[in-house]
Amino acid sequence: EGWLSLIGLLAQLRPNSSEMGGNRPVLFLDEVQNVPGWETFARRLADAKYHVYITGSNAKMLSSETMTTLGGRYLPVEVYPFNLKEYLAYRNIGFDAGTLLSTNGRATMMREYGEFLQWGGMPEGIGLPVKREYLSSTLQRIYLGDIASRYKIANPLPLRLLAKKLAESVKQPVSYNRLSQILSRVEGKISVPTVSSYLRFCEDAWLILRLRNIASAFSEKETKSKYYFVDNGLLHLFLQDADTSLLENAVALELFRRYGHDQLSERVFFYQAGIEVDFVVPDEELAIQASYSVTHDQETFKRETEALGKLCKVRPCKHRLIITYDEEDTINDAYGTIEVLPYWKWVLQSR
Repeated sequence: EGWLSLIGLLAQLRPNSSEMGGNRPVLFLDEVQNVPGWETFARRLADAKYHVYITGSNAKMLSSETMTTLGGRYLPVEVYPFNLKEYLAYRNIGFDAGTLLSTNGRATMMREYGEFLQWGGMPEGIGLPVKREYLSSTLQRIYLGDIASRYKIANPLPLRLLAKKLAESVKQPVSYNRLSQILSRVEGKISVPTVSSYLRFCEDAWLILRLRNIASAFSEKETKSKYYFVDNGLLHLFLQDADTSLLENAVALELFRRYGHDQLSERVFFYQAGIEVDFVVPDEELAIQASYSVTHDQETFKRETEALGKLCKVRPCKHRLIITYDEEDTINDAYGTIEVLPYWKWVLQSR
């Protein structure tokens, strides 16, 4: 009835067909995924030539059923927490070439950069003296609490344990079976279908983002994936002394921002088949390793560079990068050049 009343009101405001724009309102619908039938209402508005902005915090808004109802009359935009460039701009920290050439300017930027990698880019948390409490409350109430309430999960502890295990495994692929075994040891029997459902709930709530193995067969591609957190601050809640994990999570988020995270048309993957490469973007023939440092450990240097070399034997690789915390170099091998770039420079120099 509420929708029908609003449609009636809009009909009164609708300008004559001869008018171009007229006094027709622009509509903003927030968190509409909680209202049954919202997509039908939005379709009616689109058919009536209204401009409508729809926001929500659940990936189900882009489900195939919703897309069918809207009939292509929409442009989806994924909104993430701030990346480093937006974070520095929000904090009024200069990051232009001139500022970074000065000792004080670079020191200030590097201090904020370290803070960003640790505590992420949730806008409301930036500038708070105690960020952990804010992020913990956001995780408990807005993410896990909302998931438990929406899906009527009586005991939310396995859900939190699942999130903790995903955080500890953020650099490695993990299977449904493995997660089921680990959770069952702690909380009693947790079946594989339950694990699958909980993962889907966390994805729908935009807490975690899945990355699939481009080298896997279909069944393993769906059941054994990497999972990244939508914000470094949320990941940091579960980890201690995890600089490499936080760096790799930040790289994953930046790639998702650049290339999208549409599960029906994926563009970012990892590669694992004899060798391990953290990120592959086939359309760009791009391969990326995330490593906090490659200069202080010869084993790390060898592992990262050899994997990028071997990948060239099985996939086209025009561009190969190693993203570090603050190291920069150029490495030449039999397959061309590997560029070593600090994460901050990789992000700040992007368009």
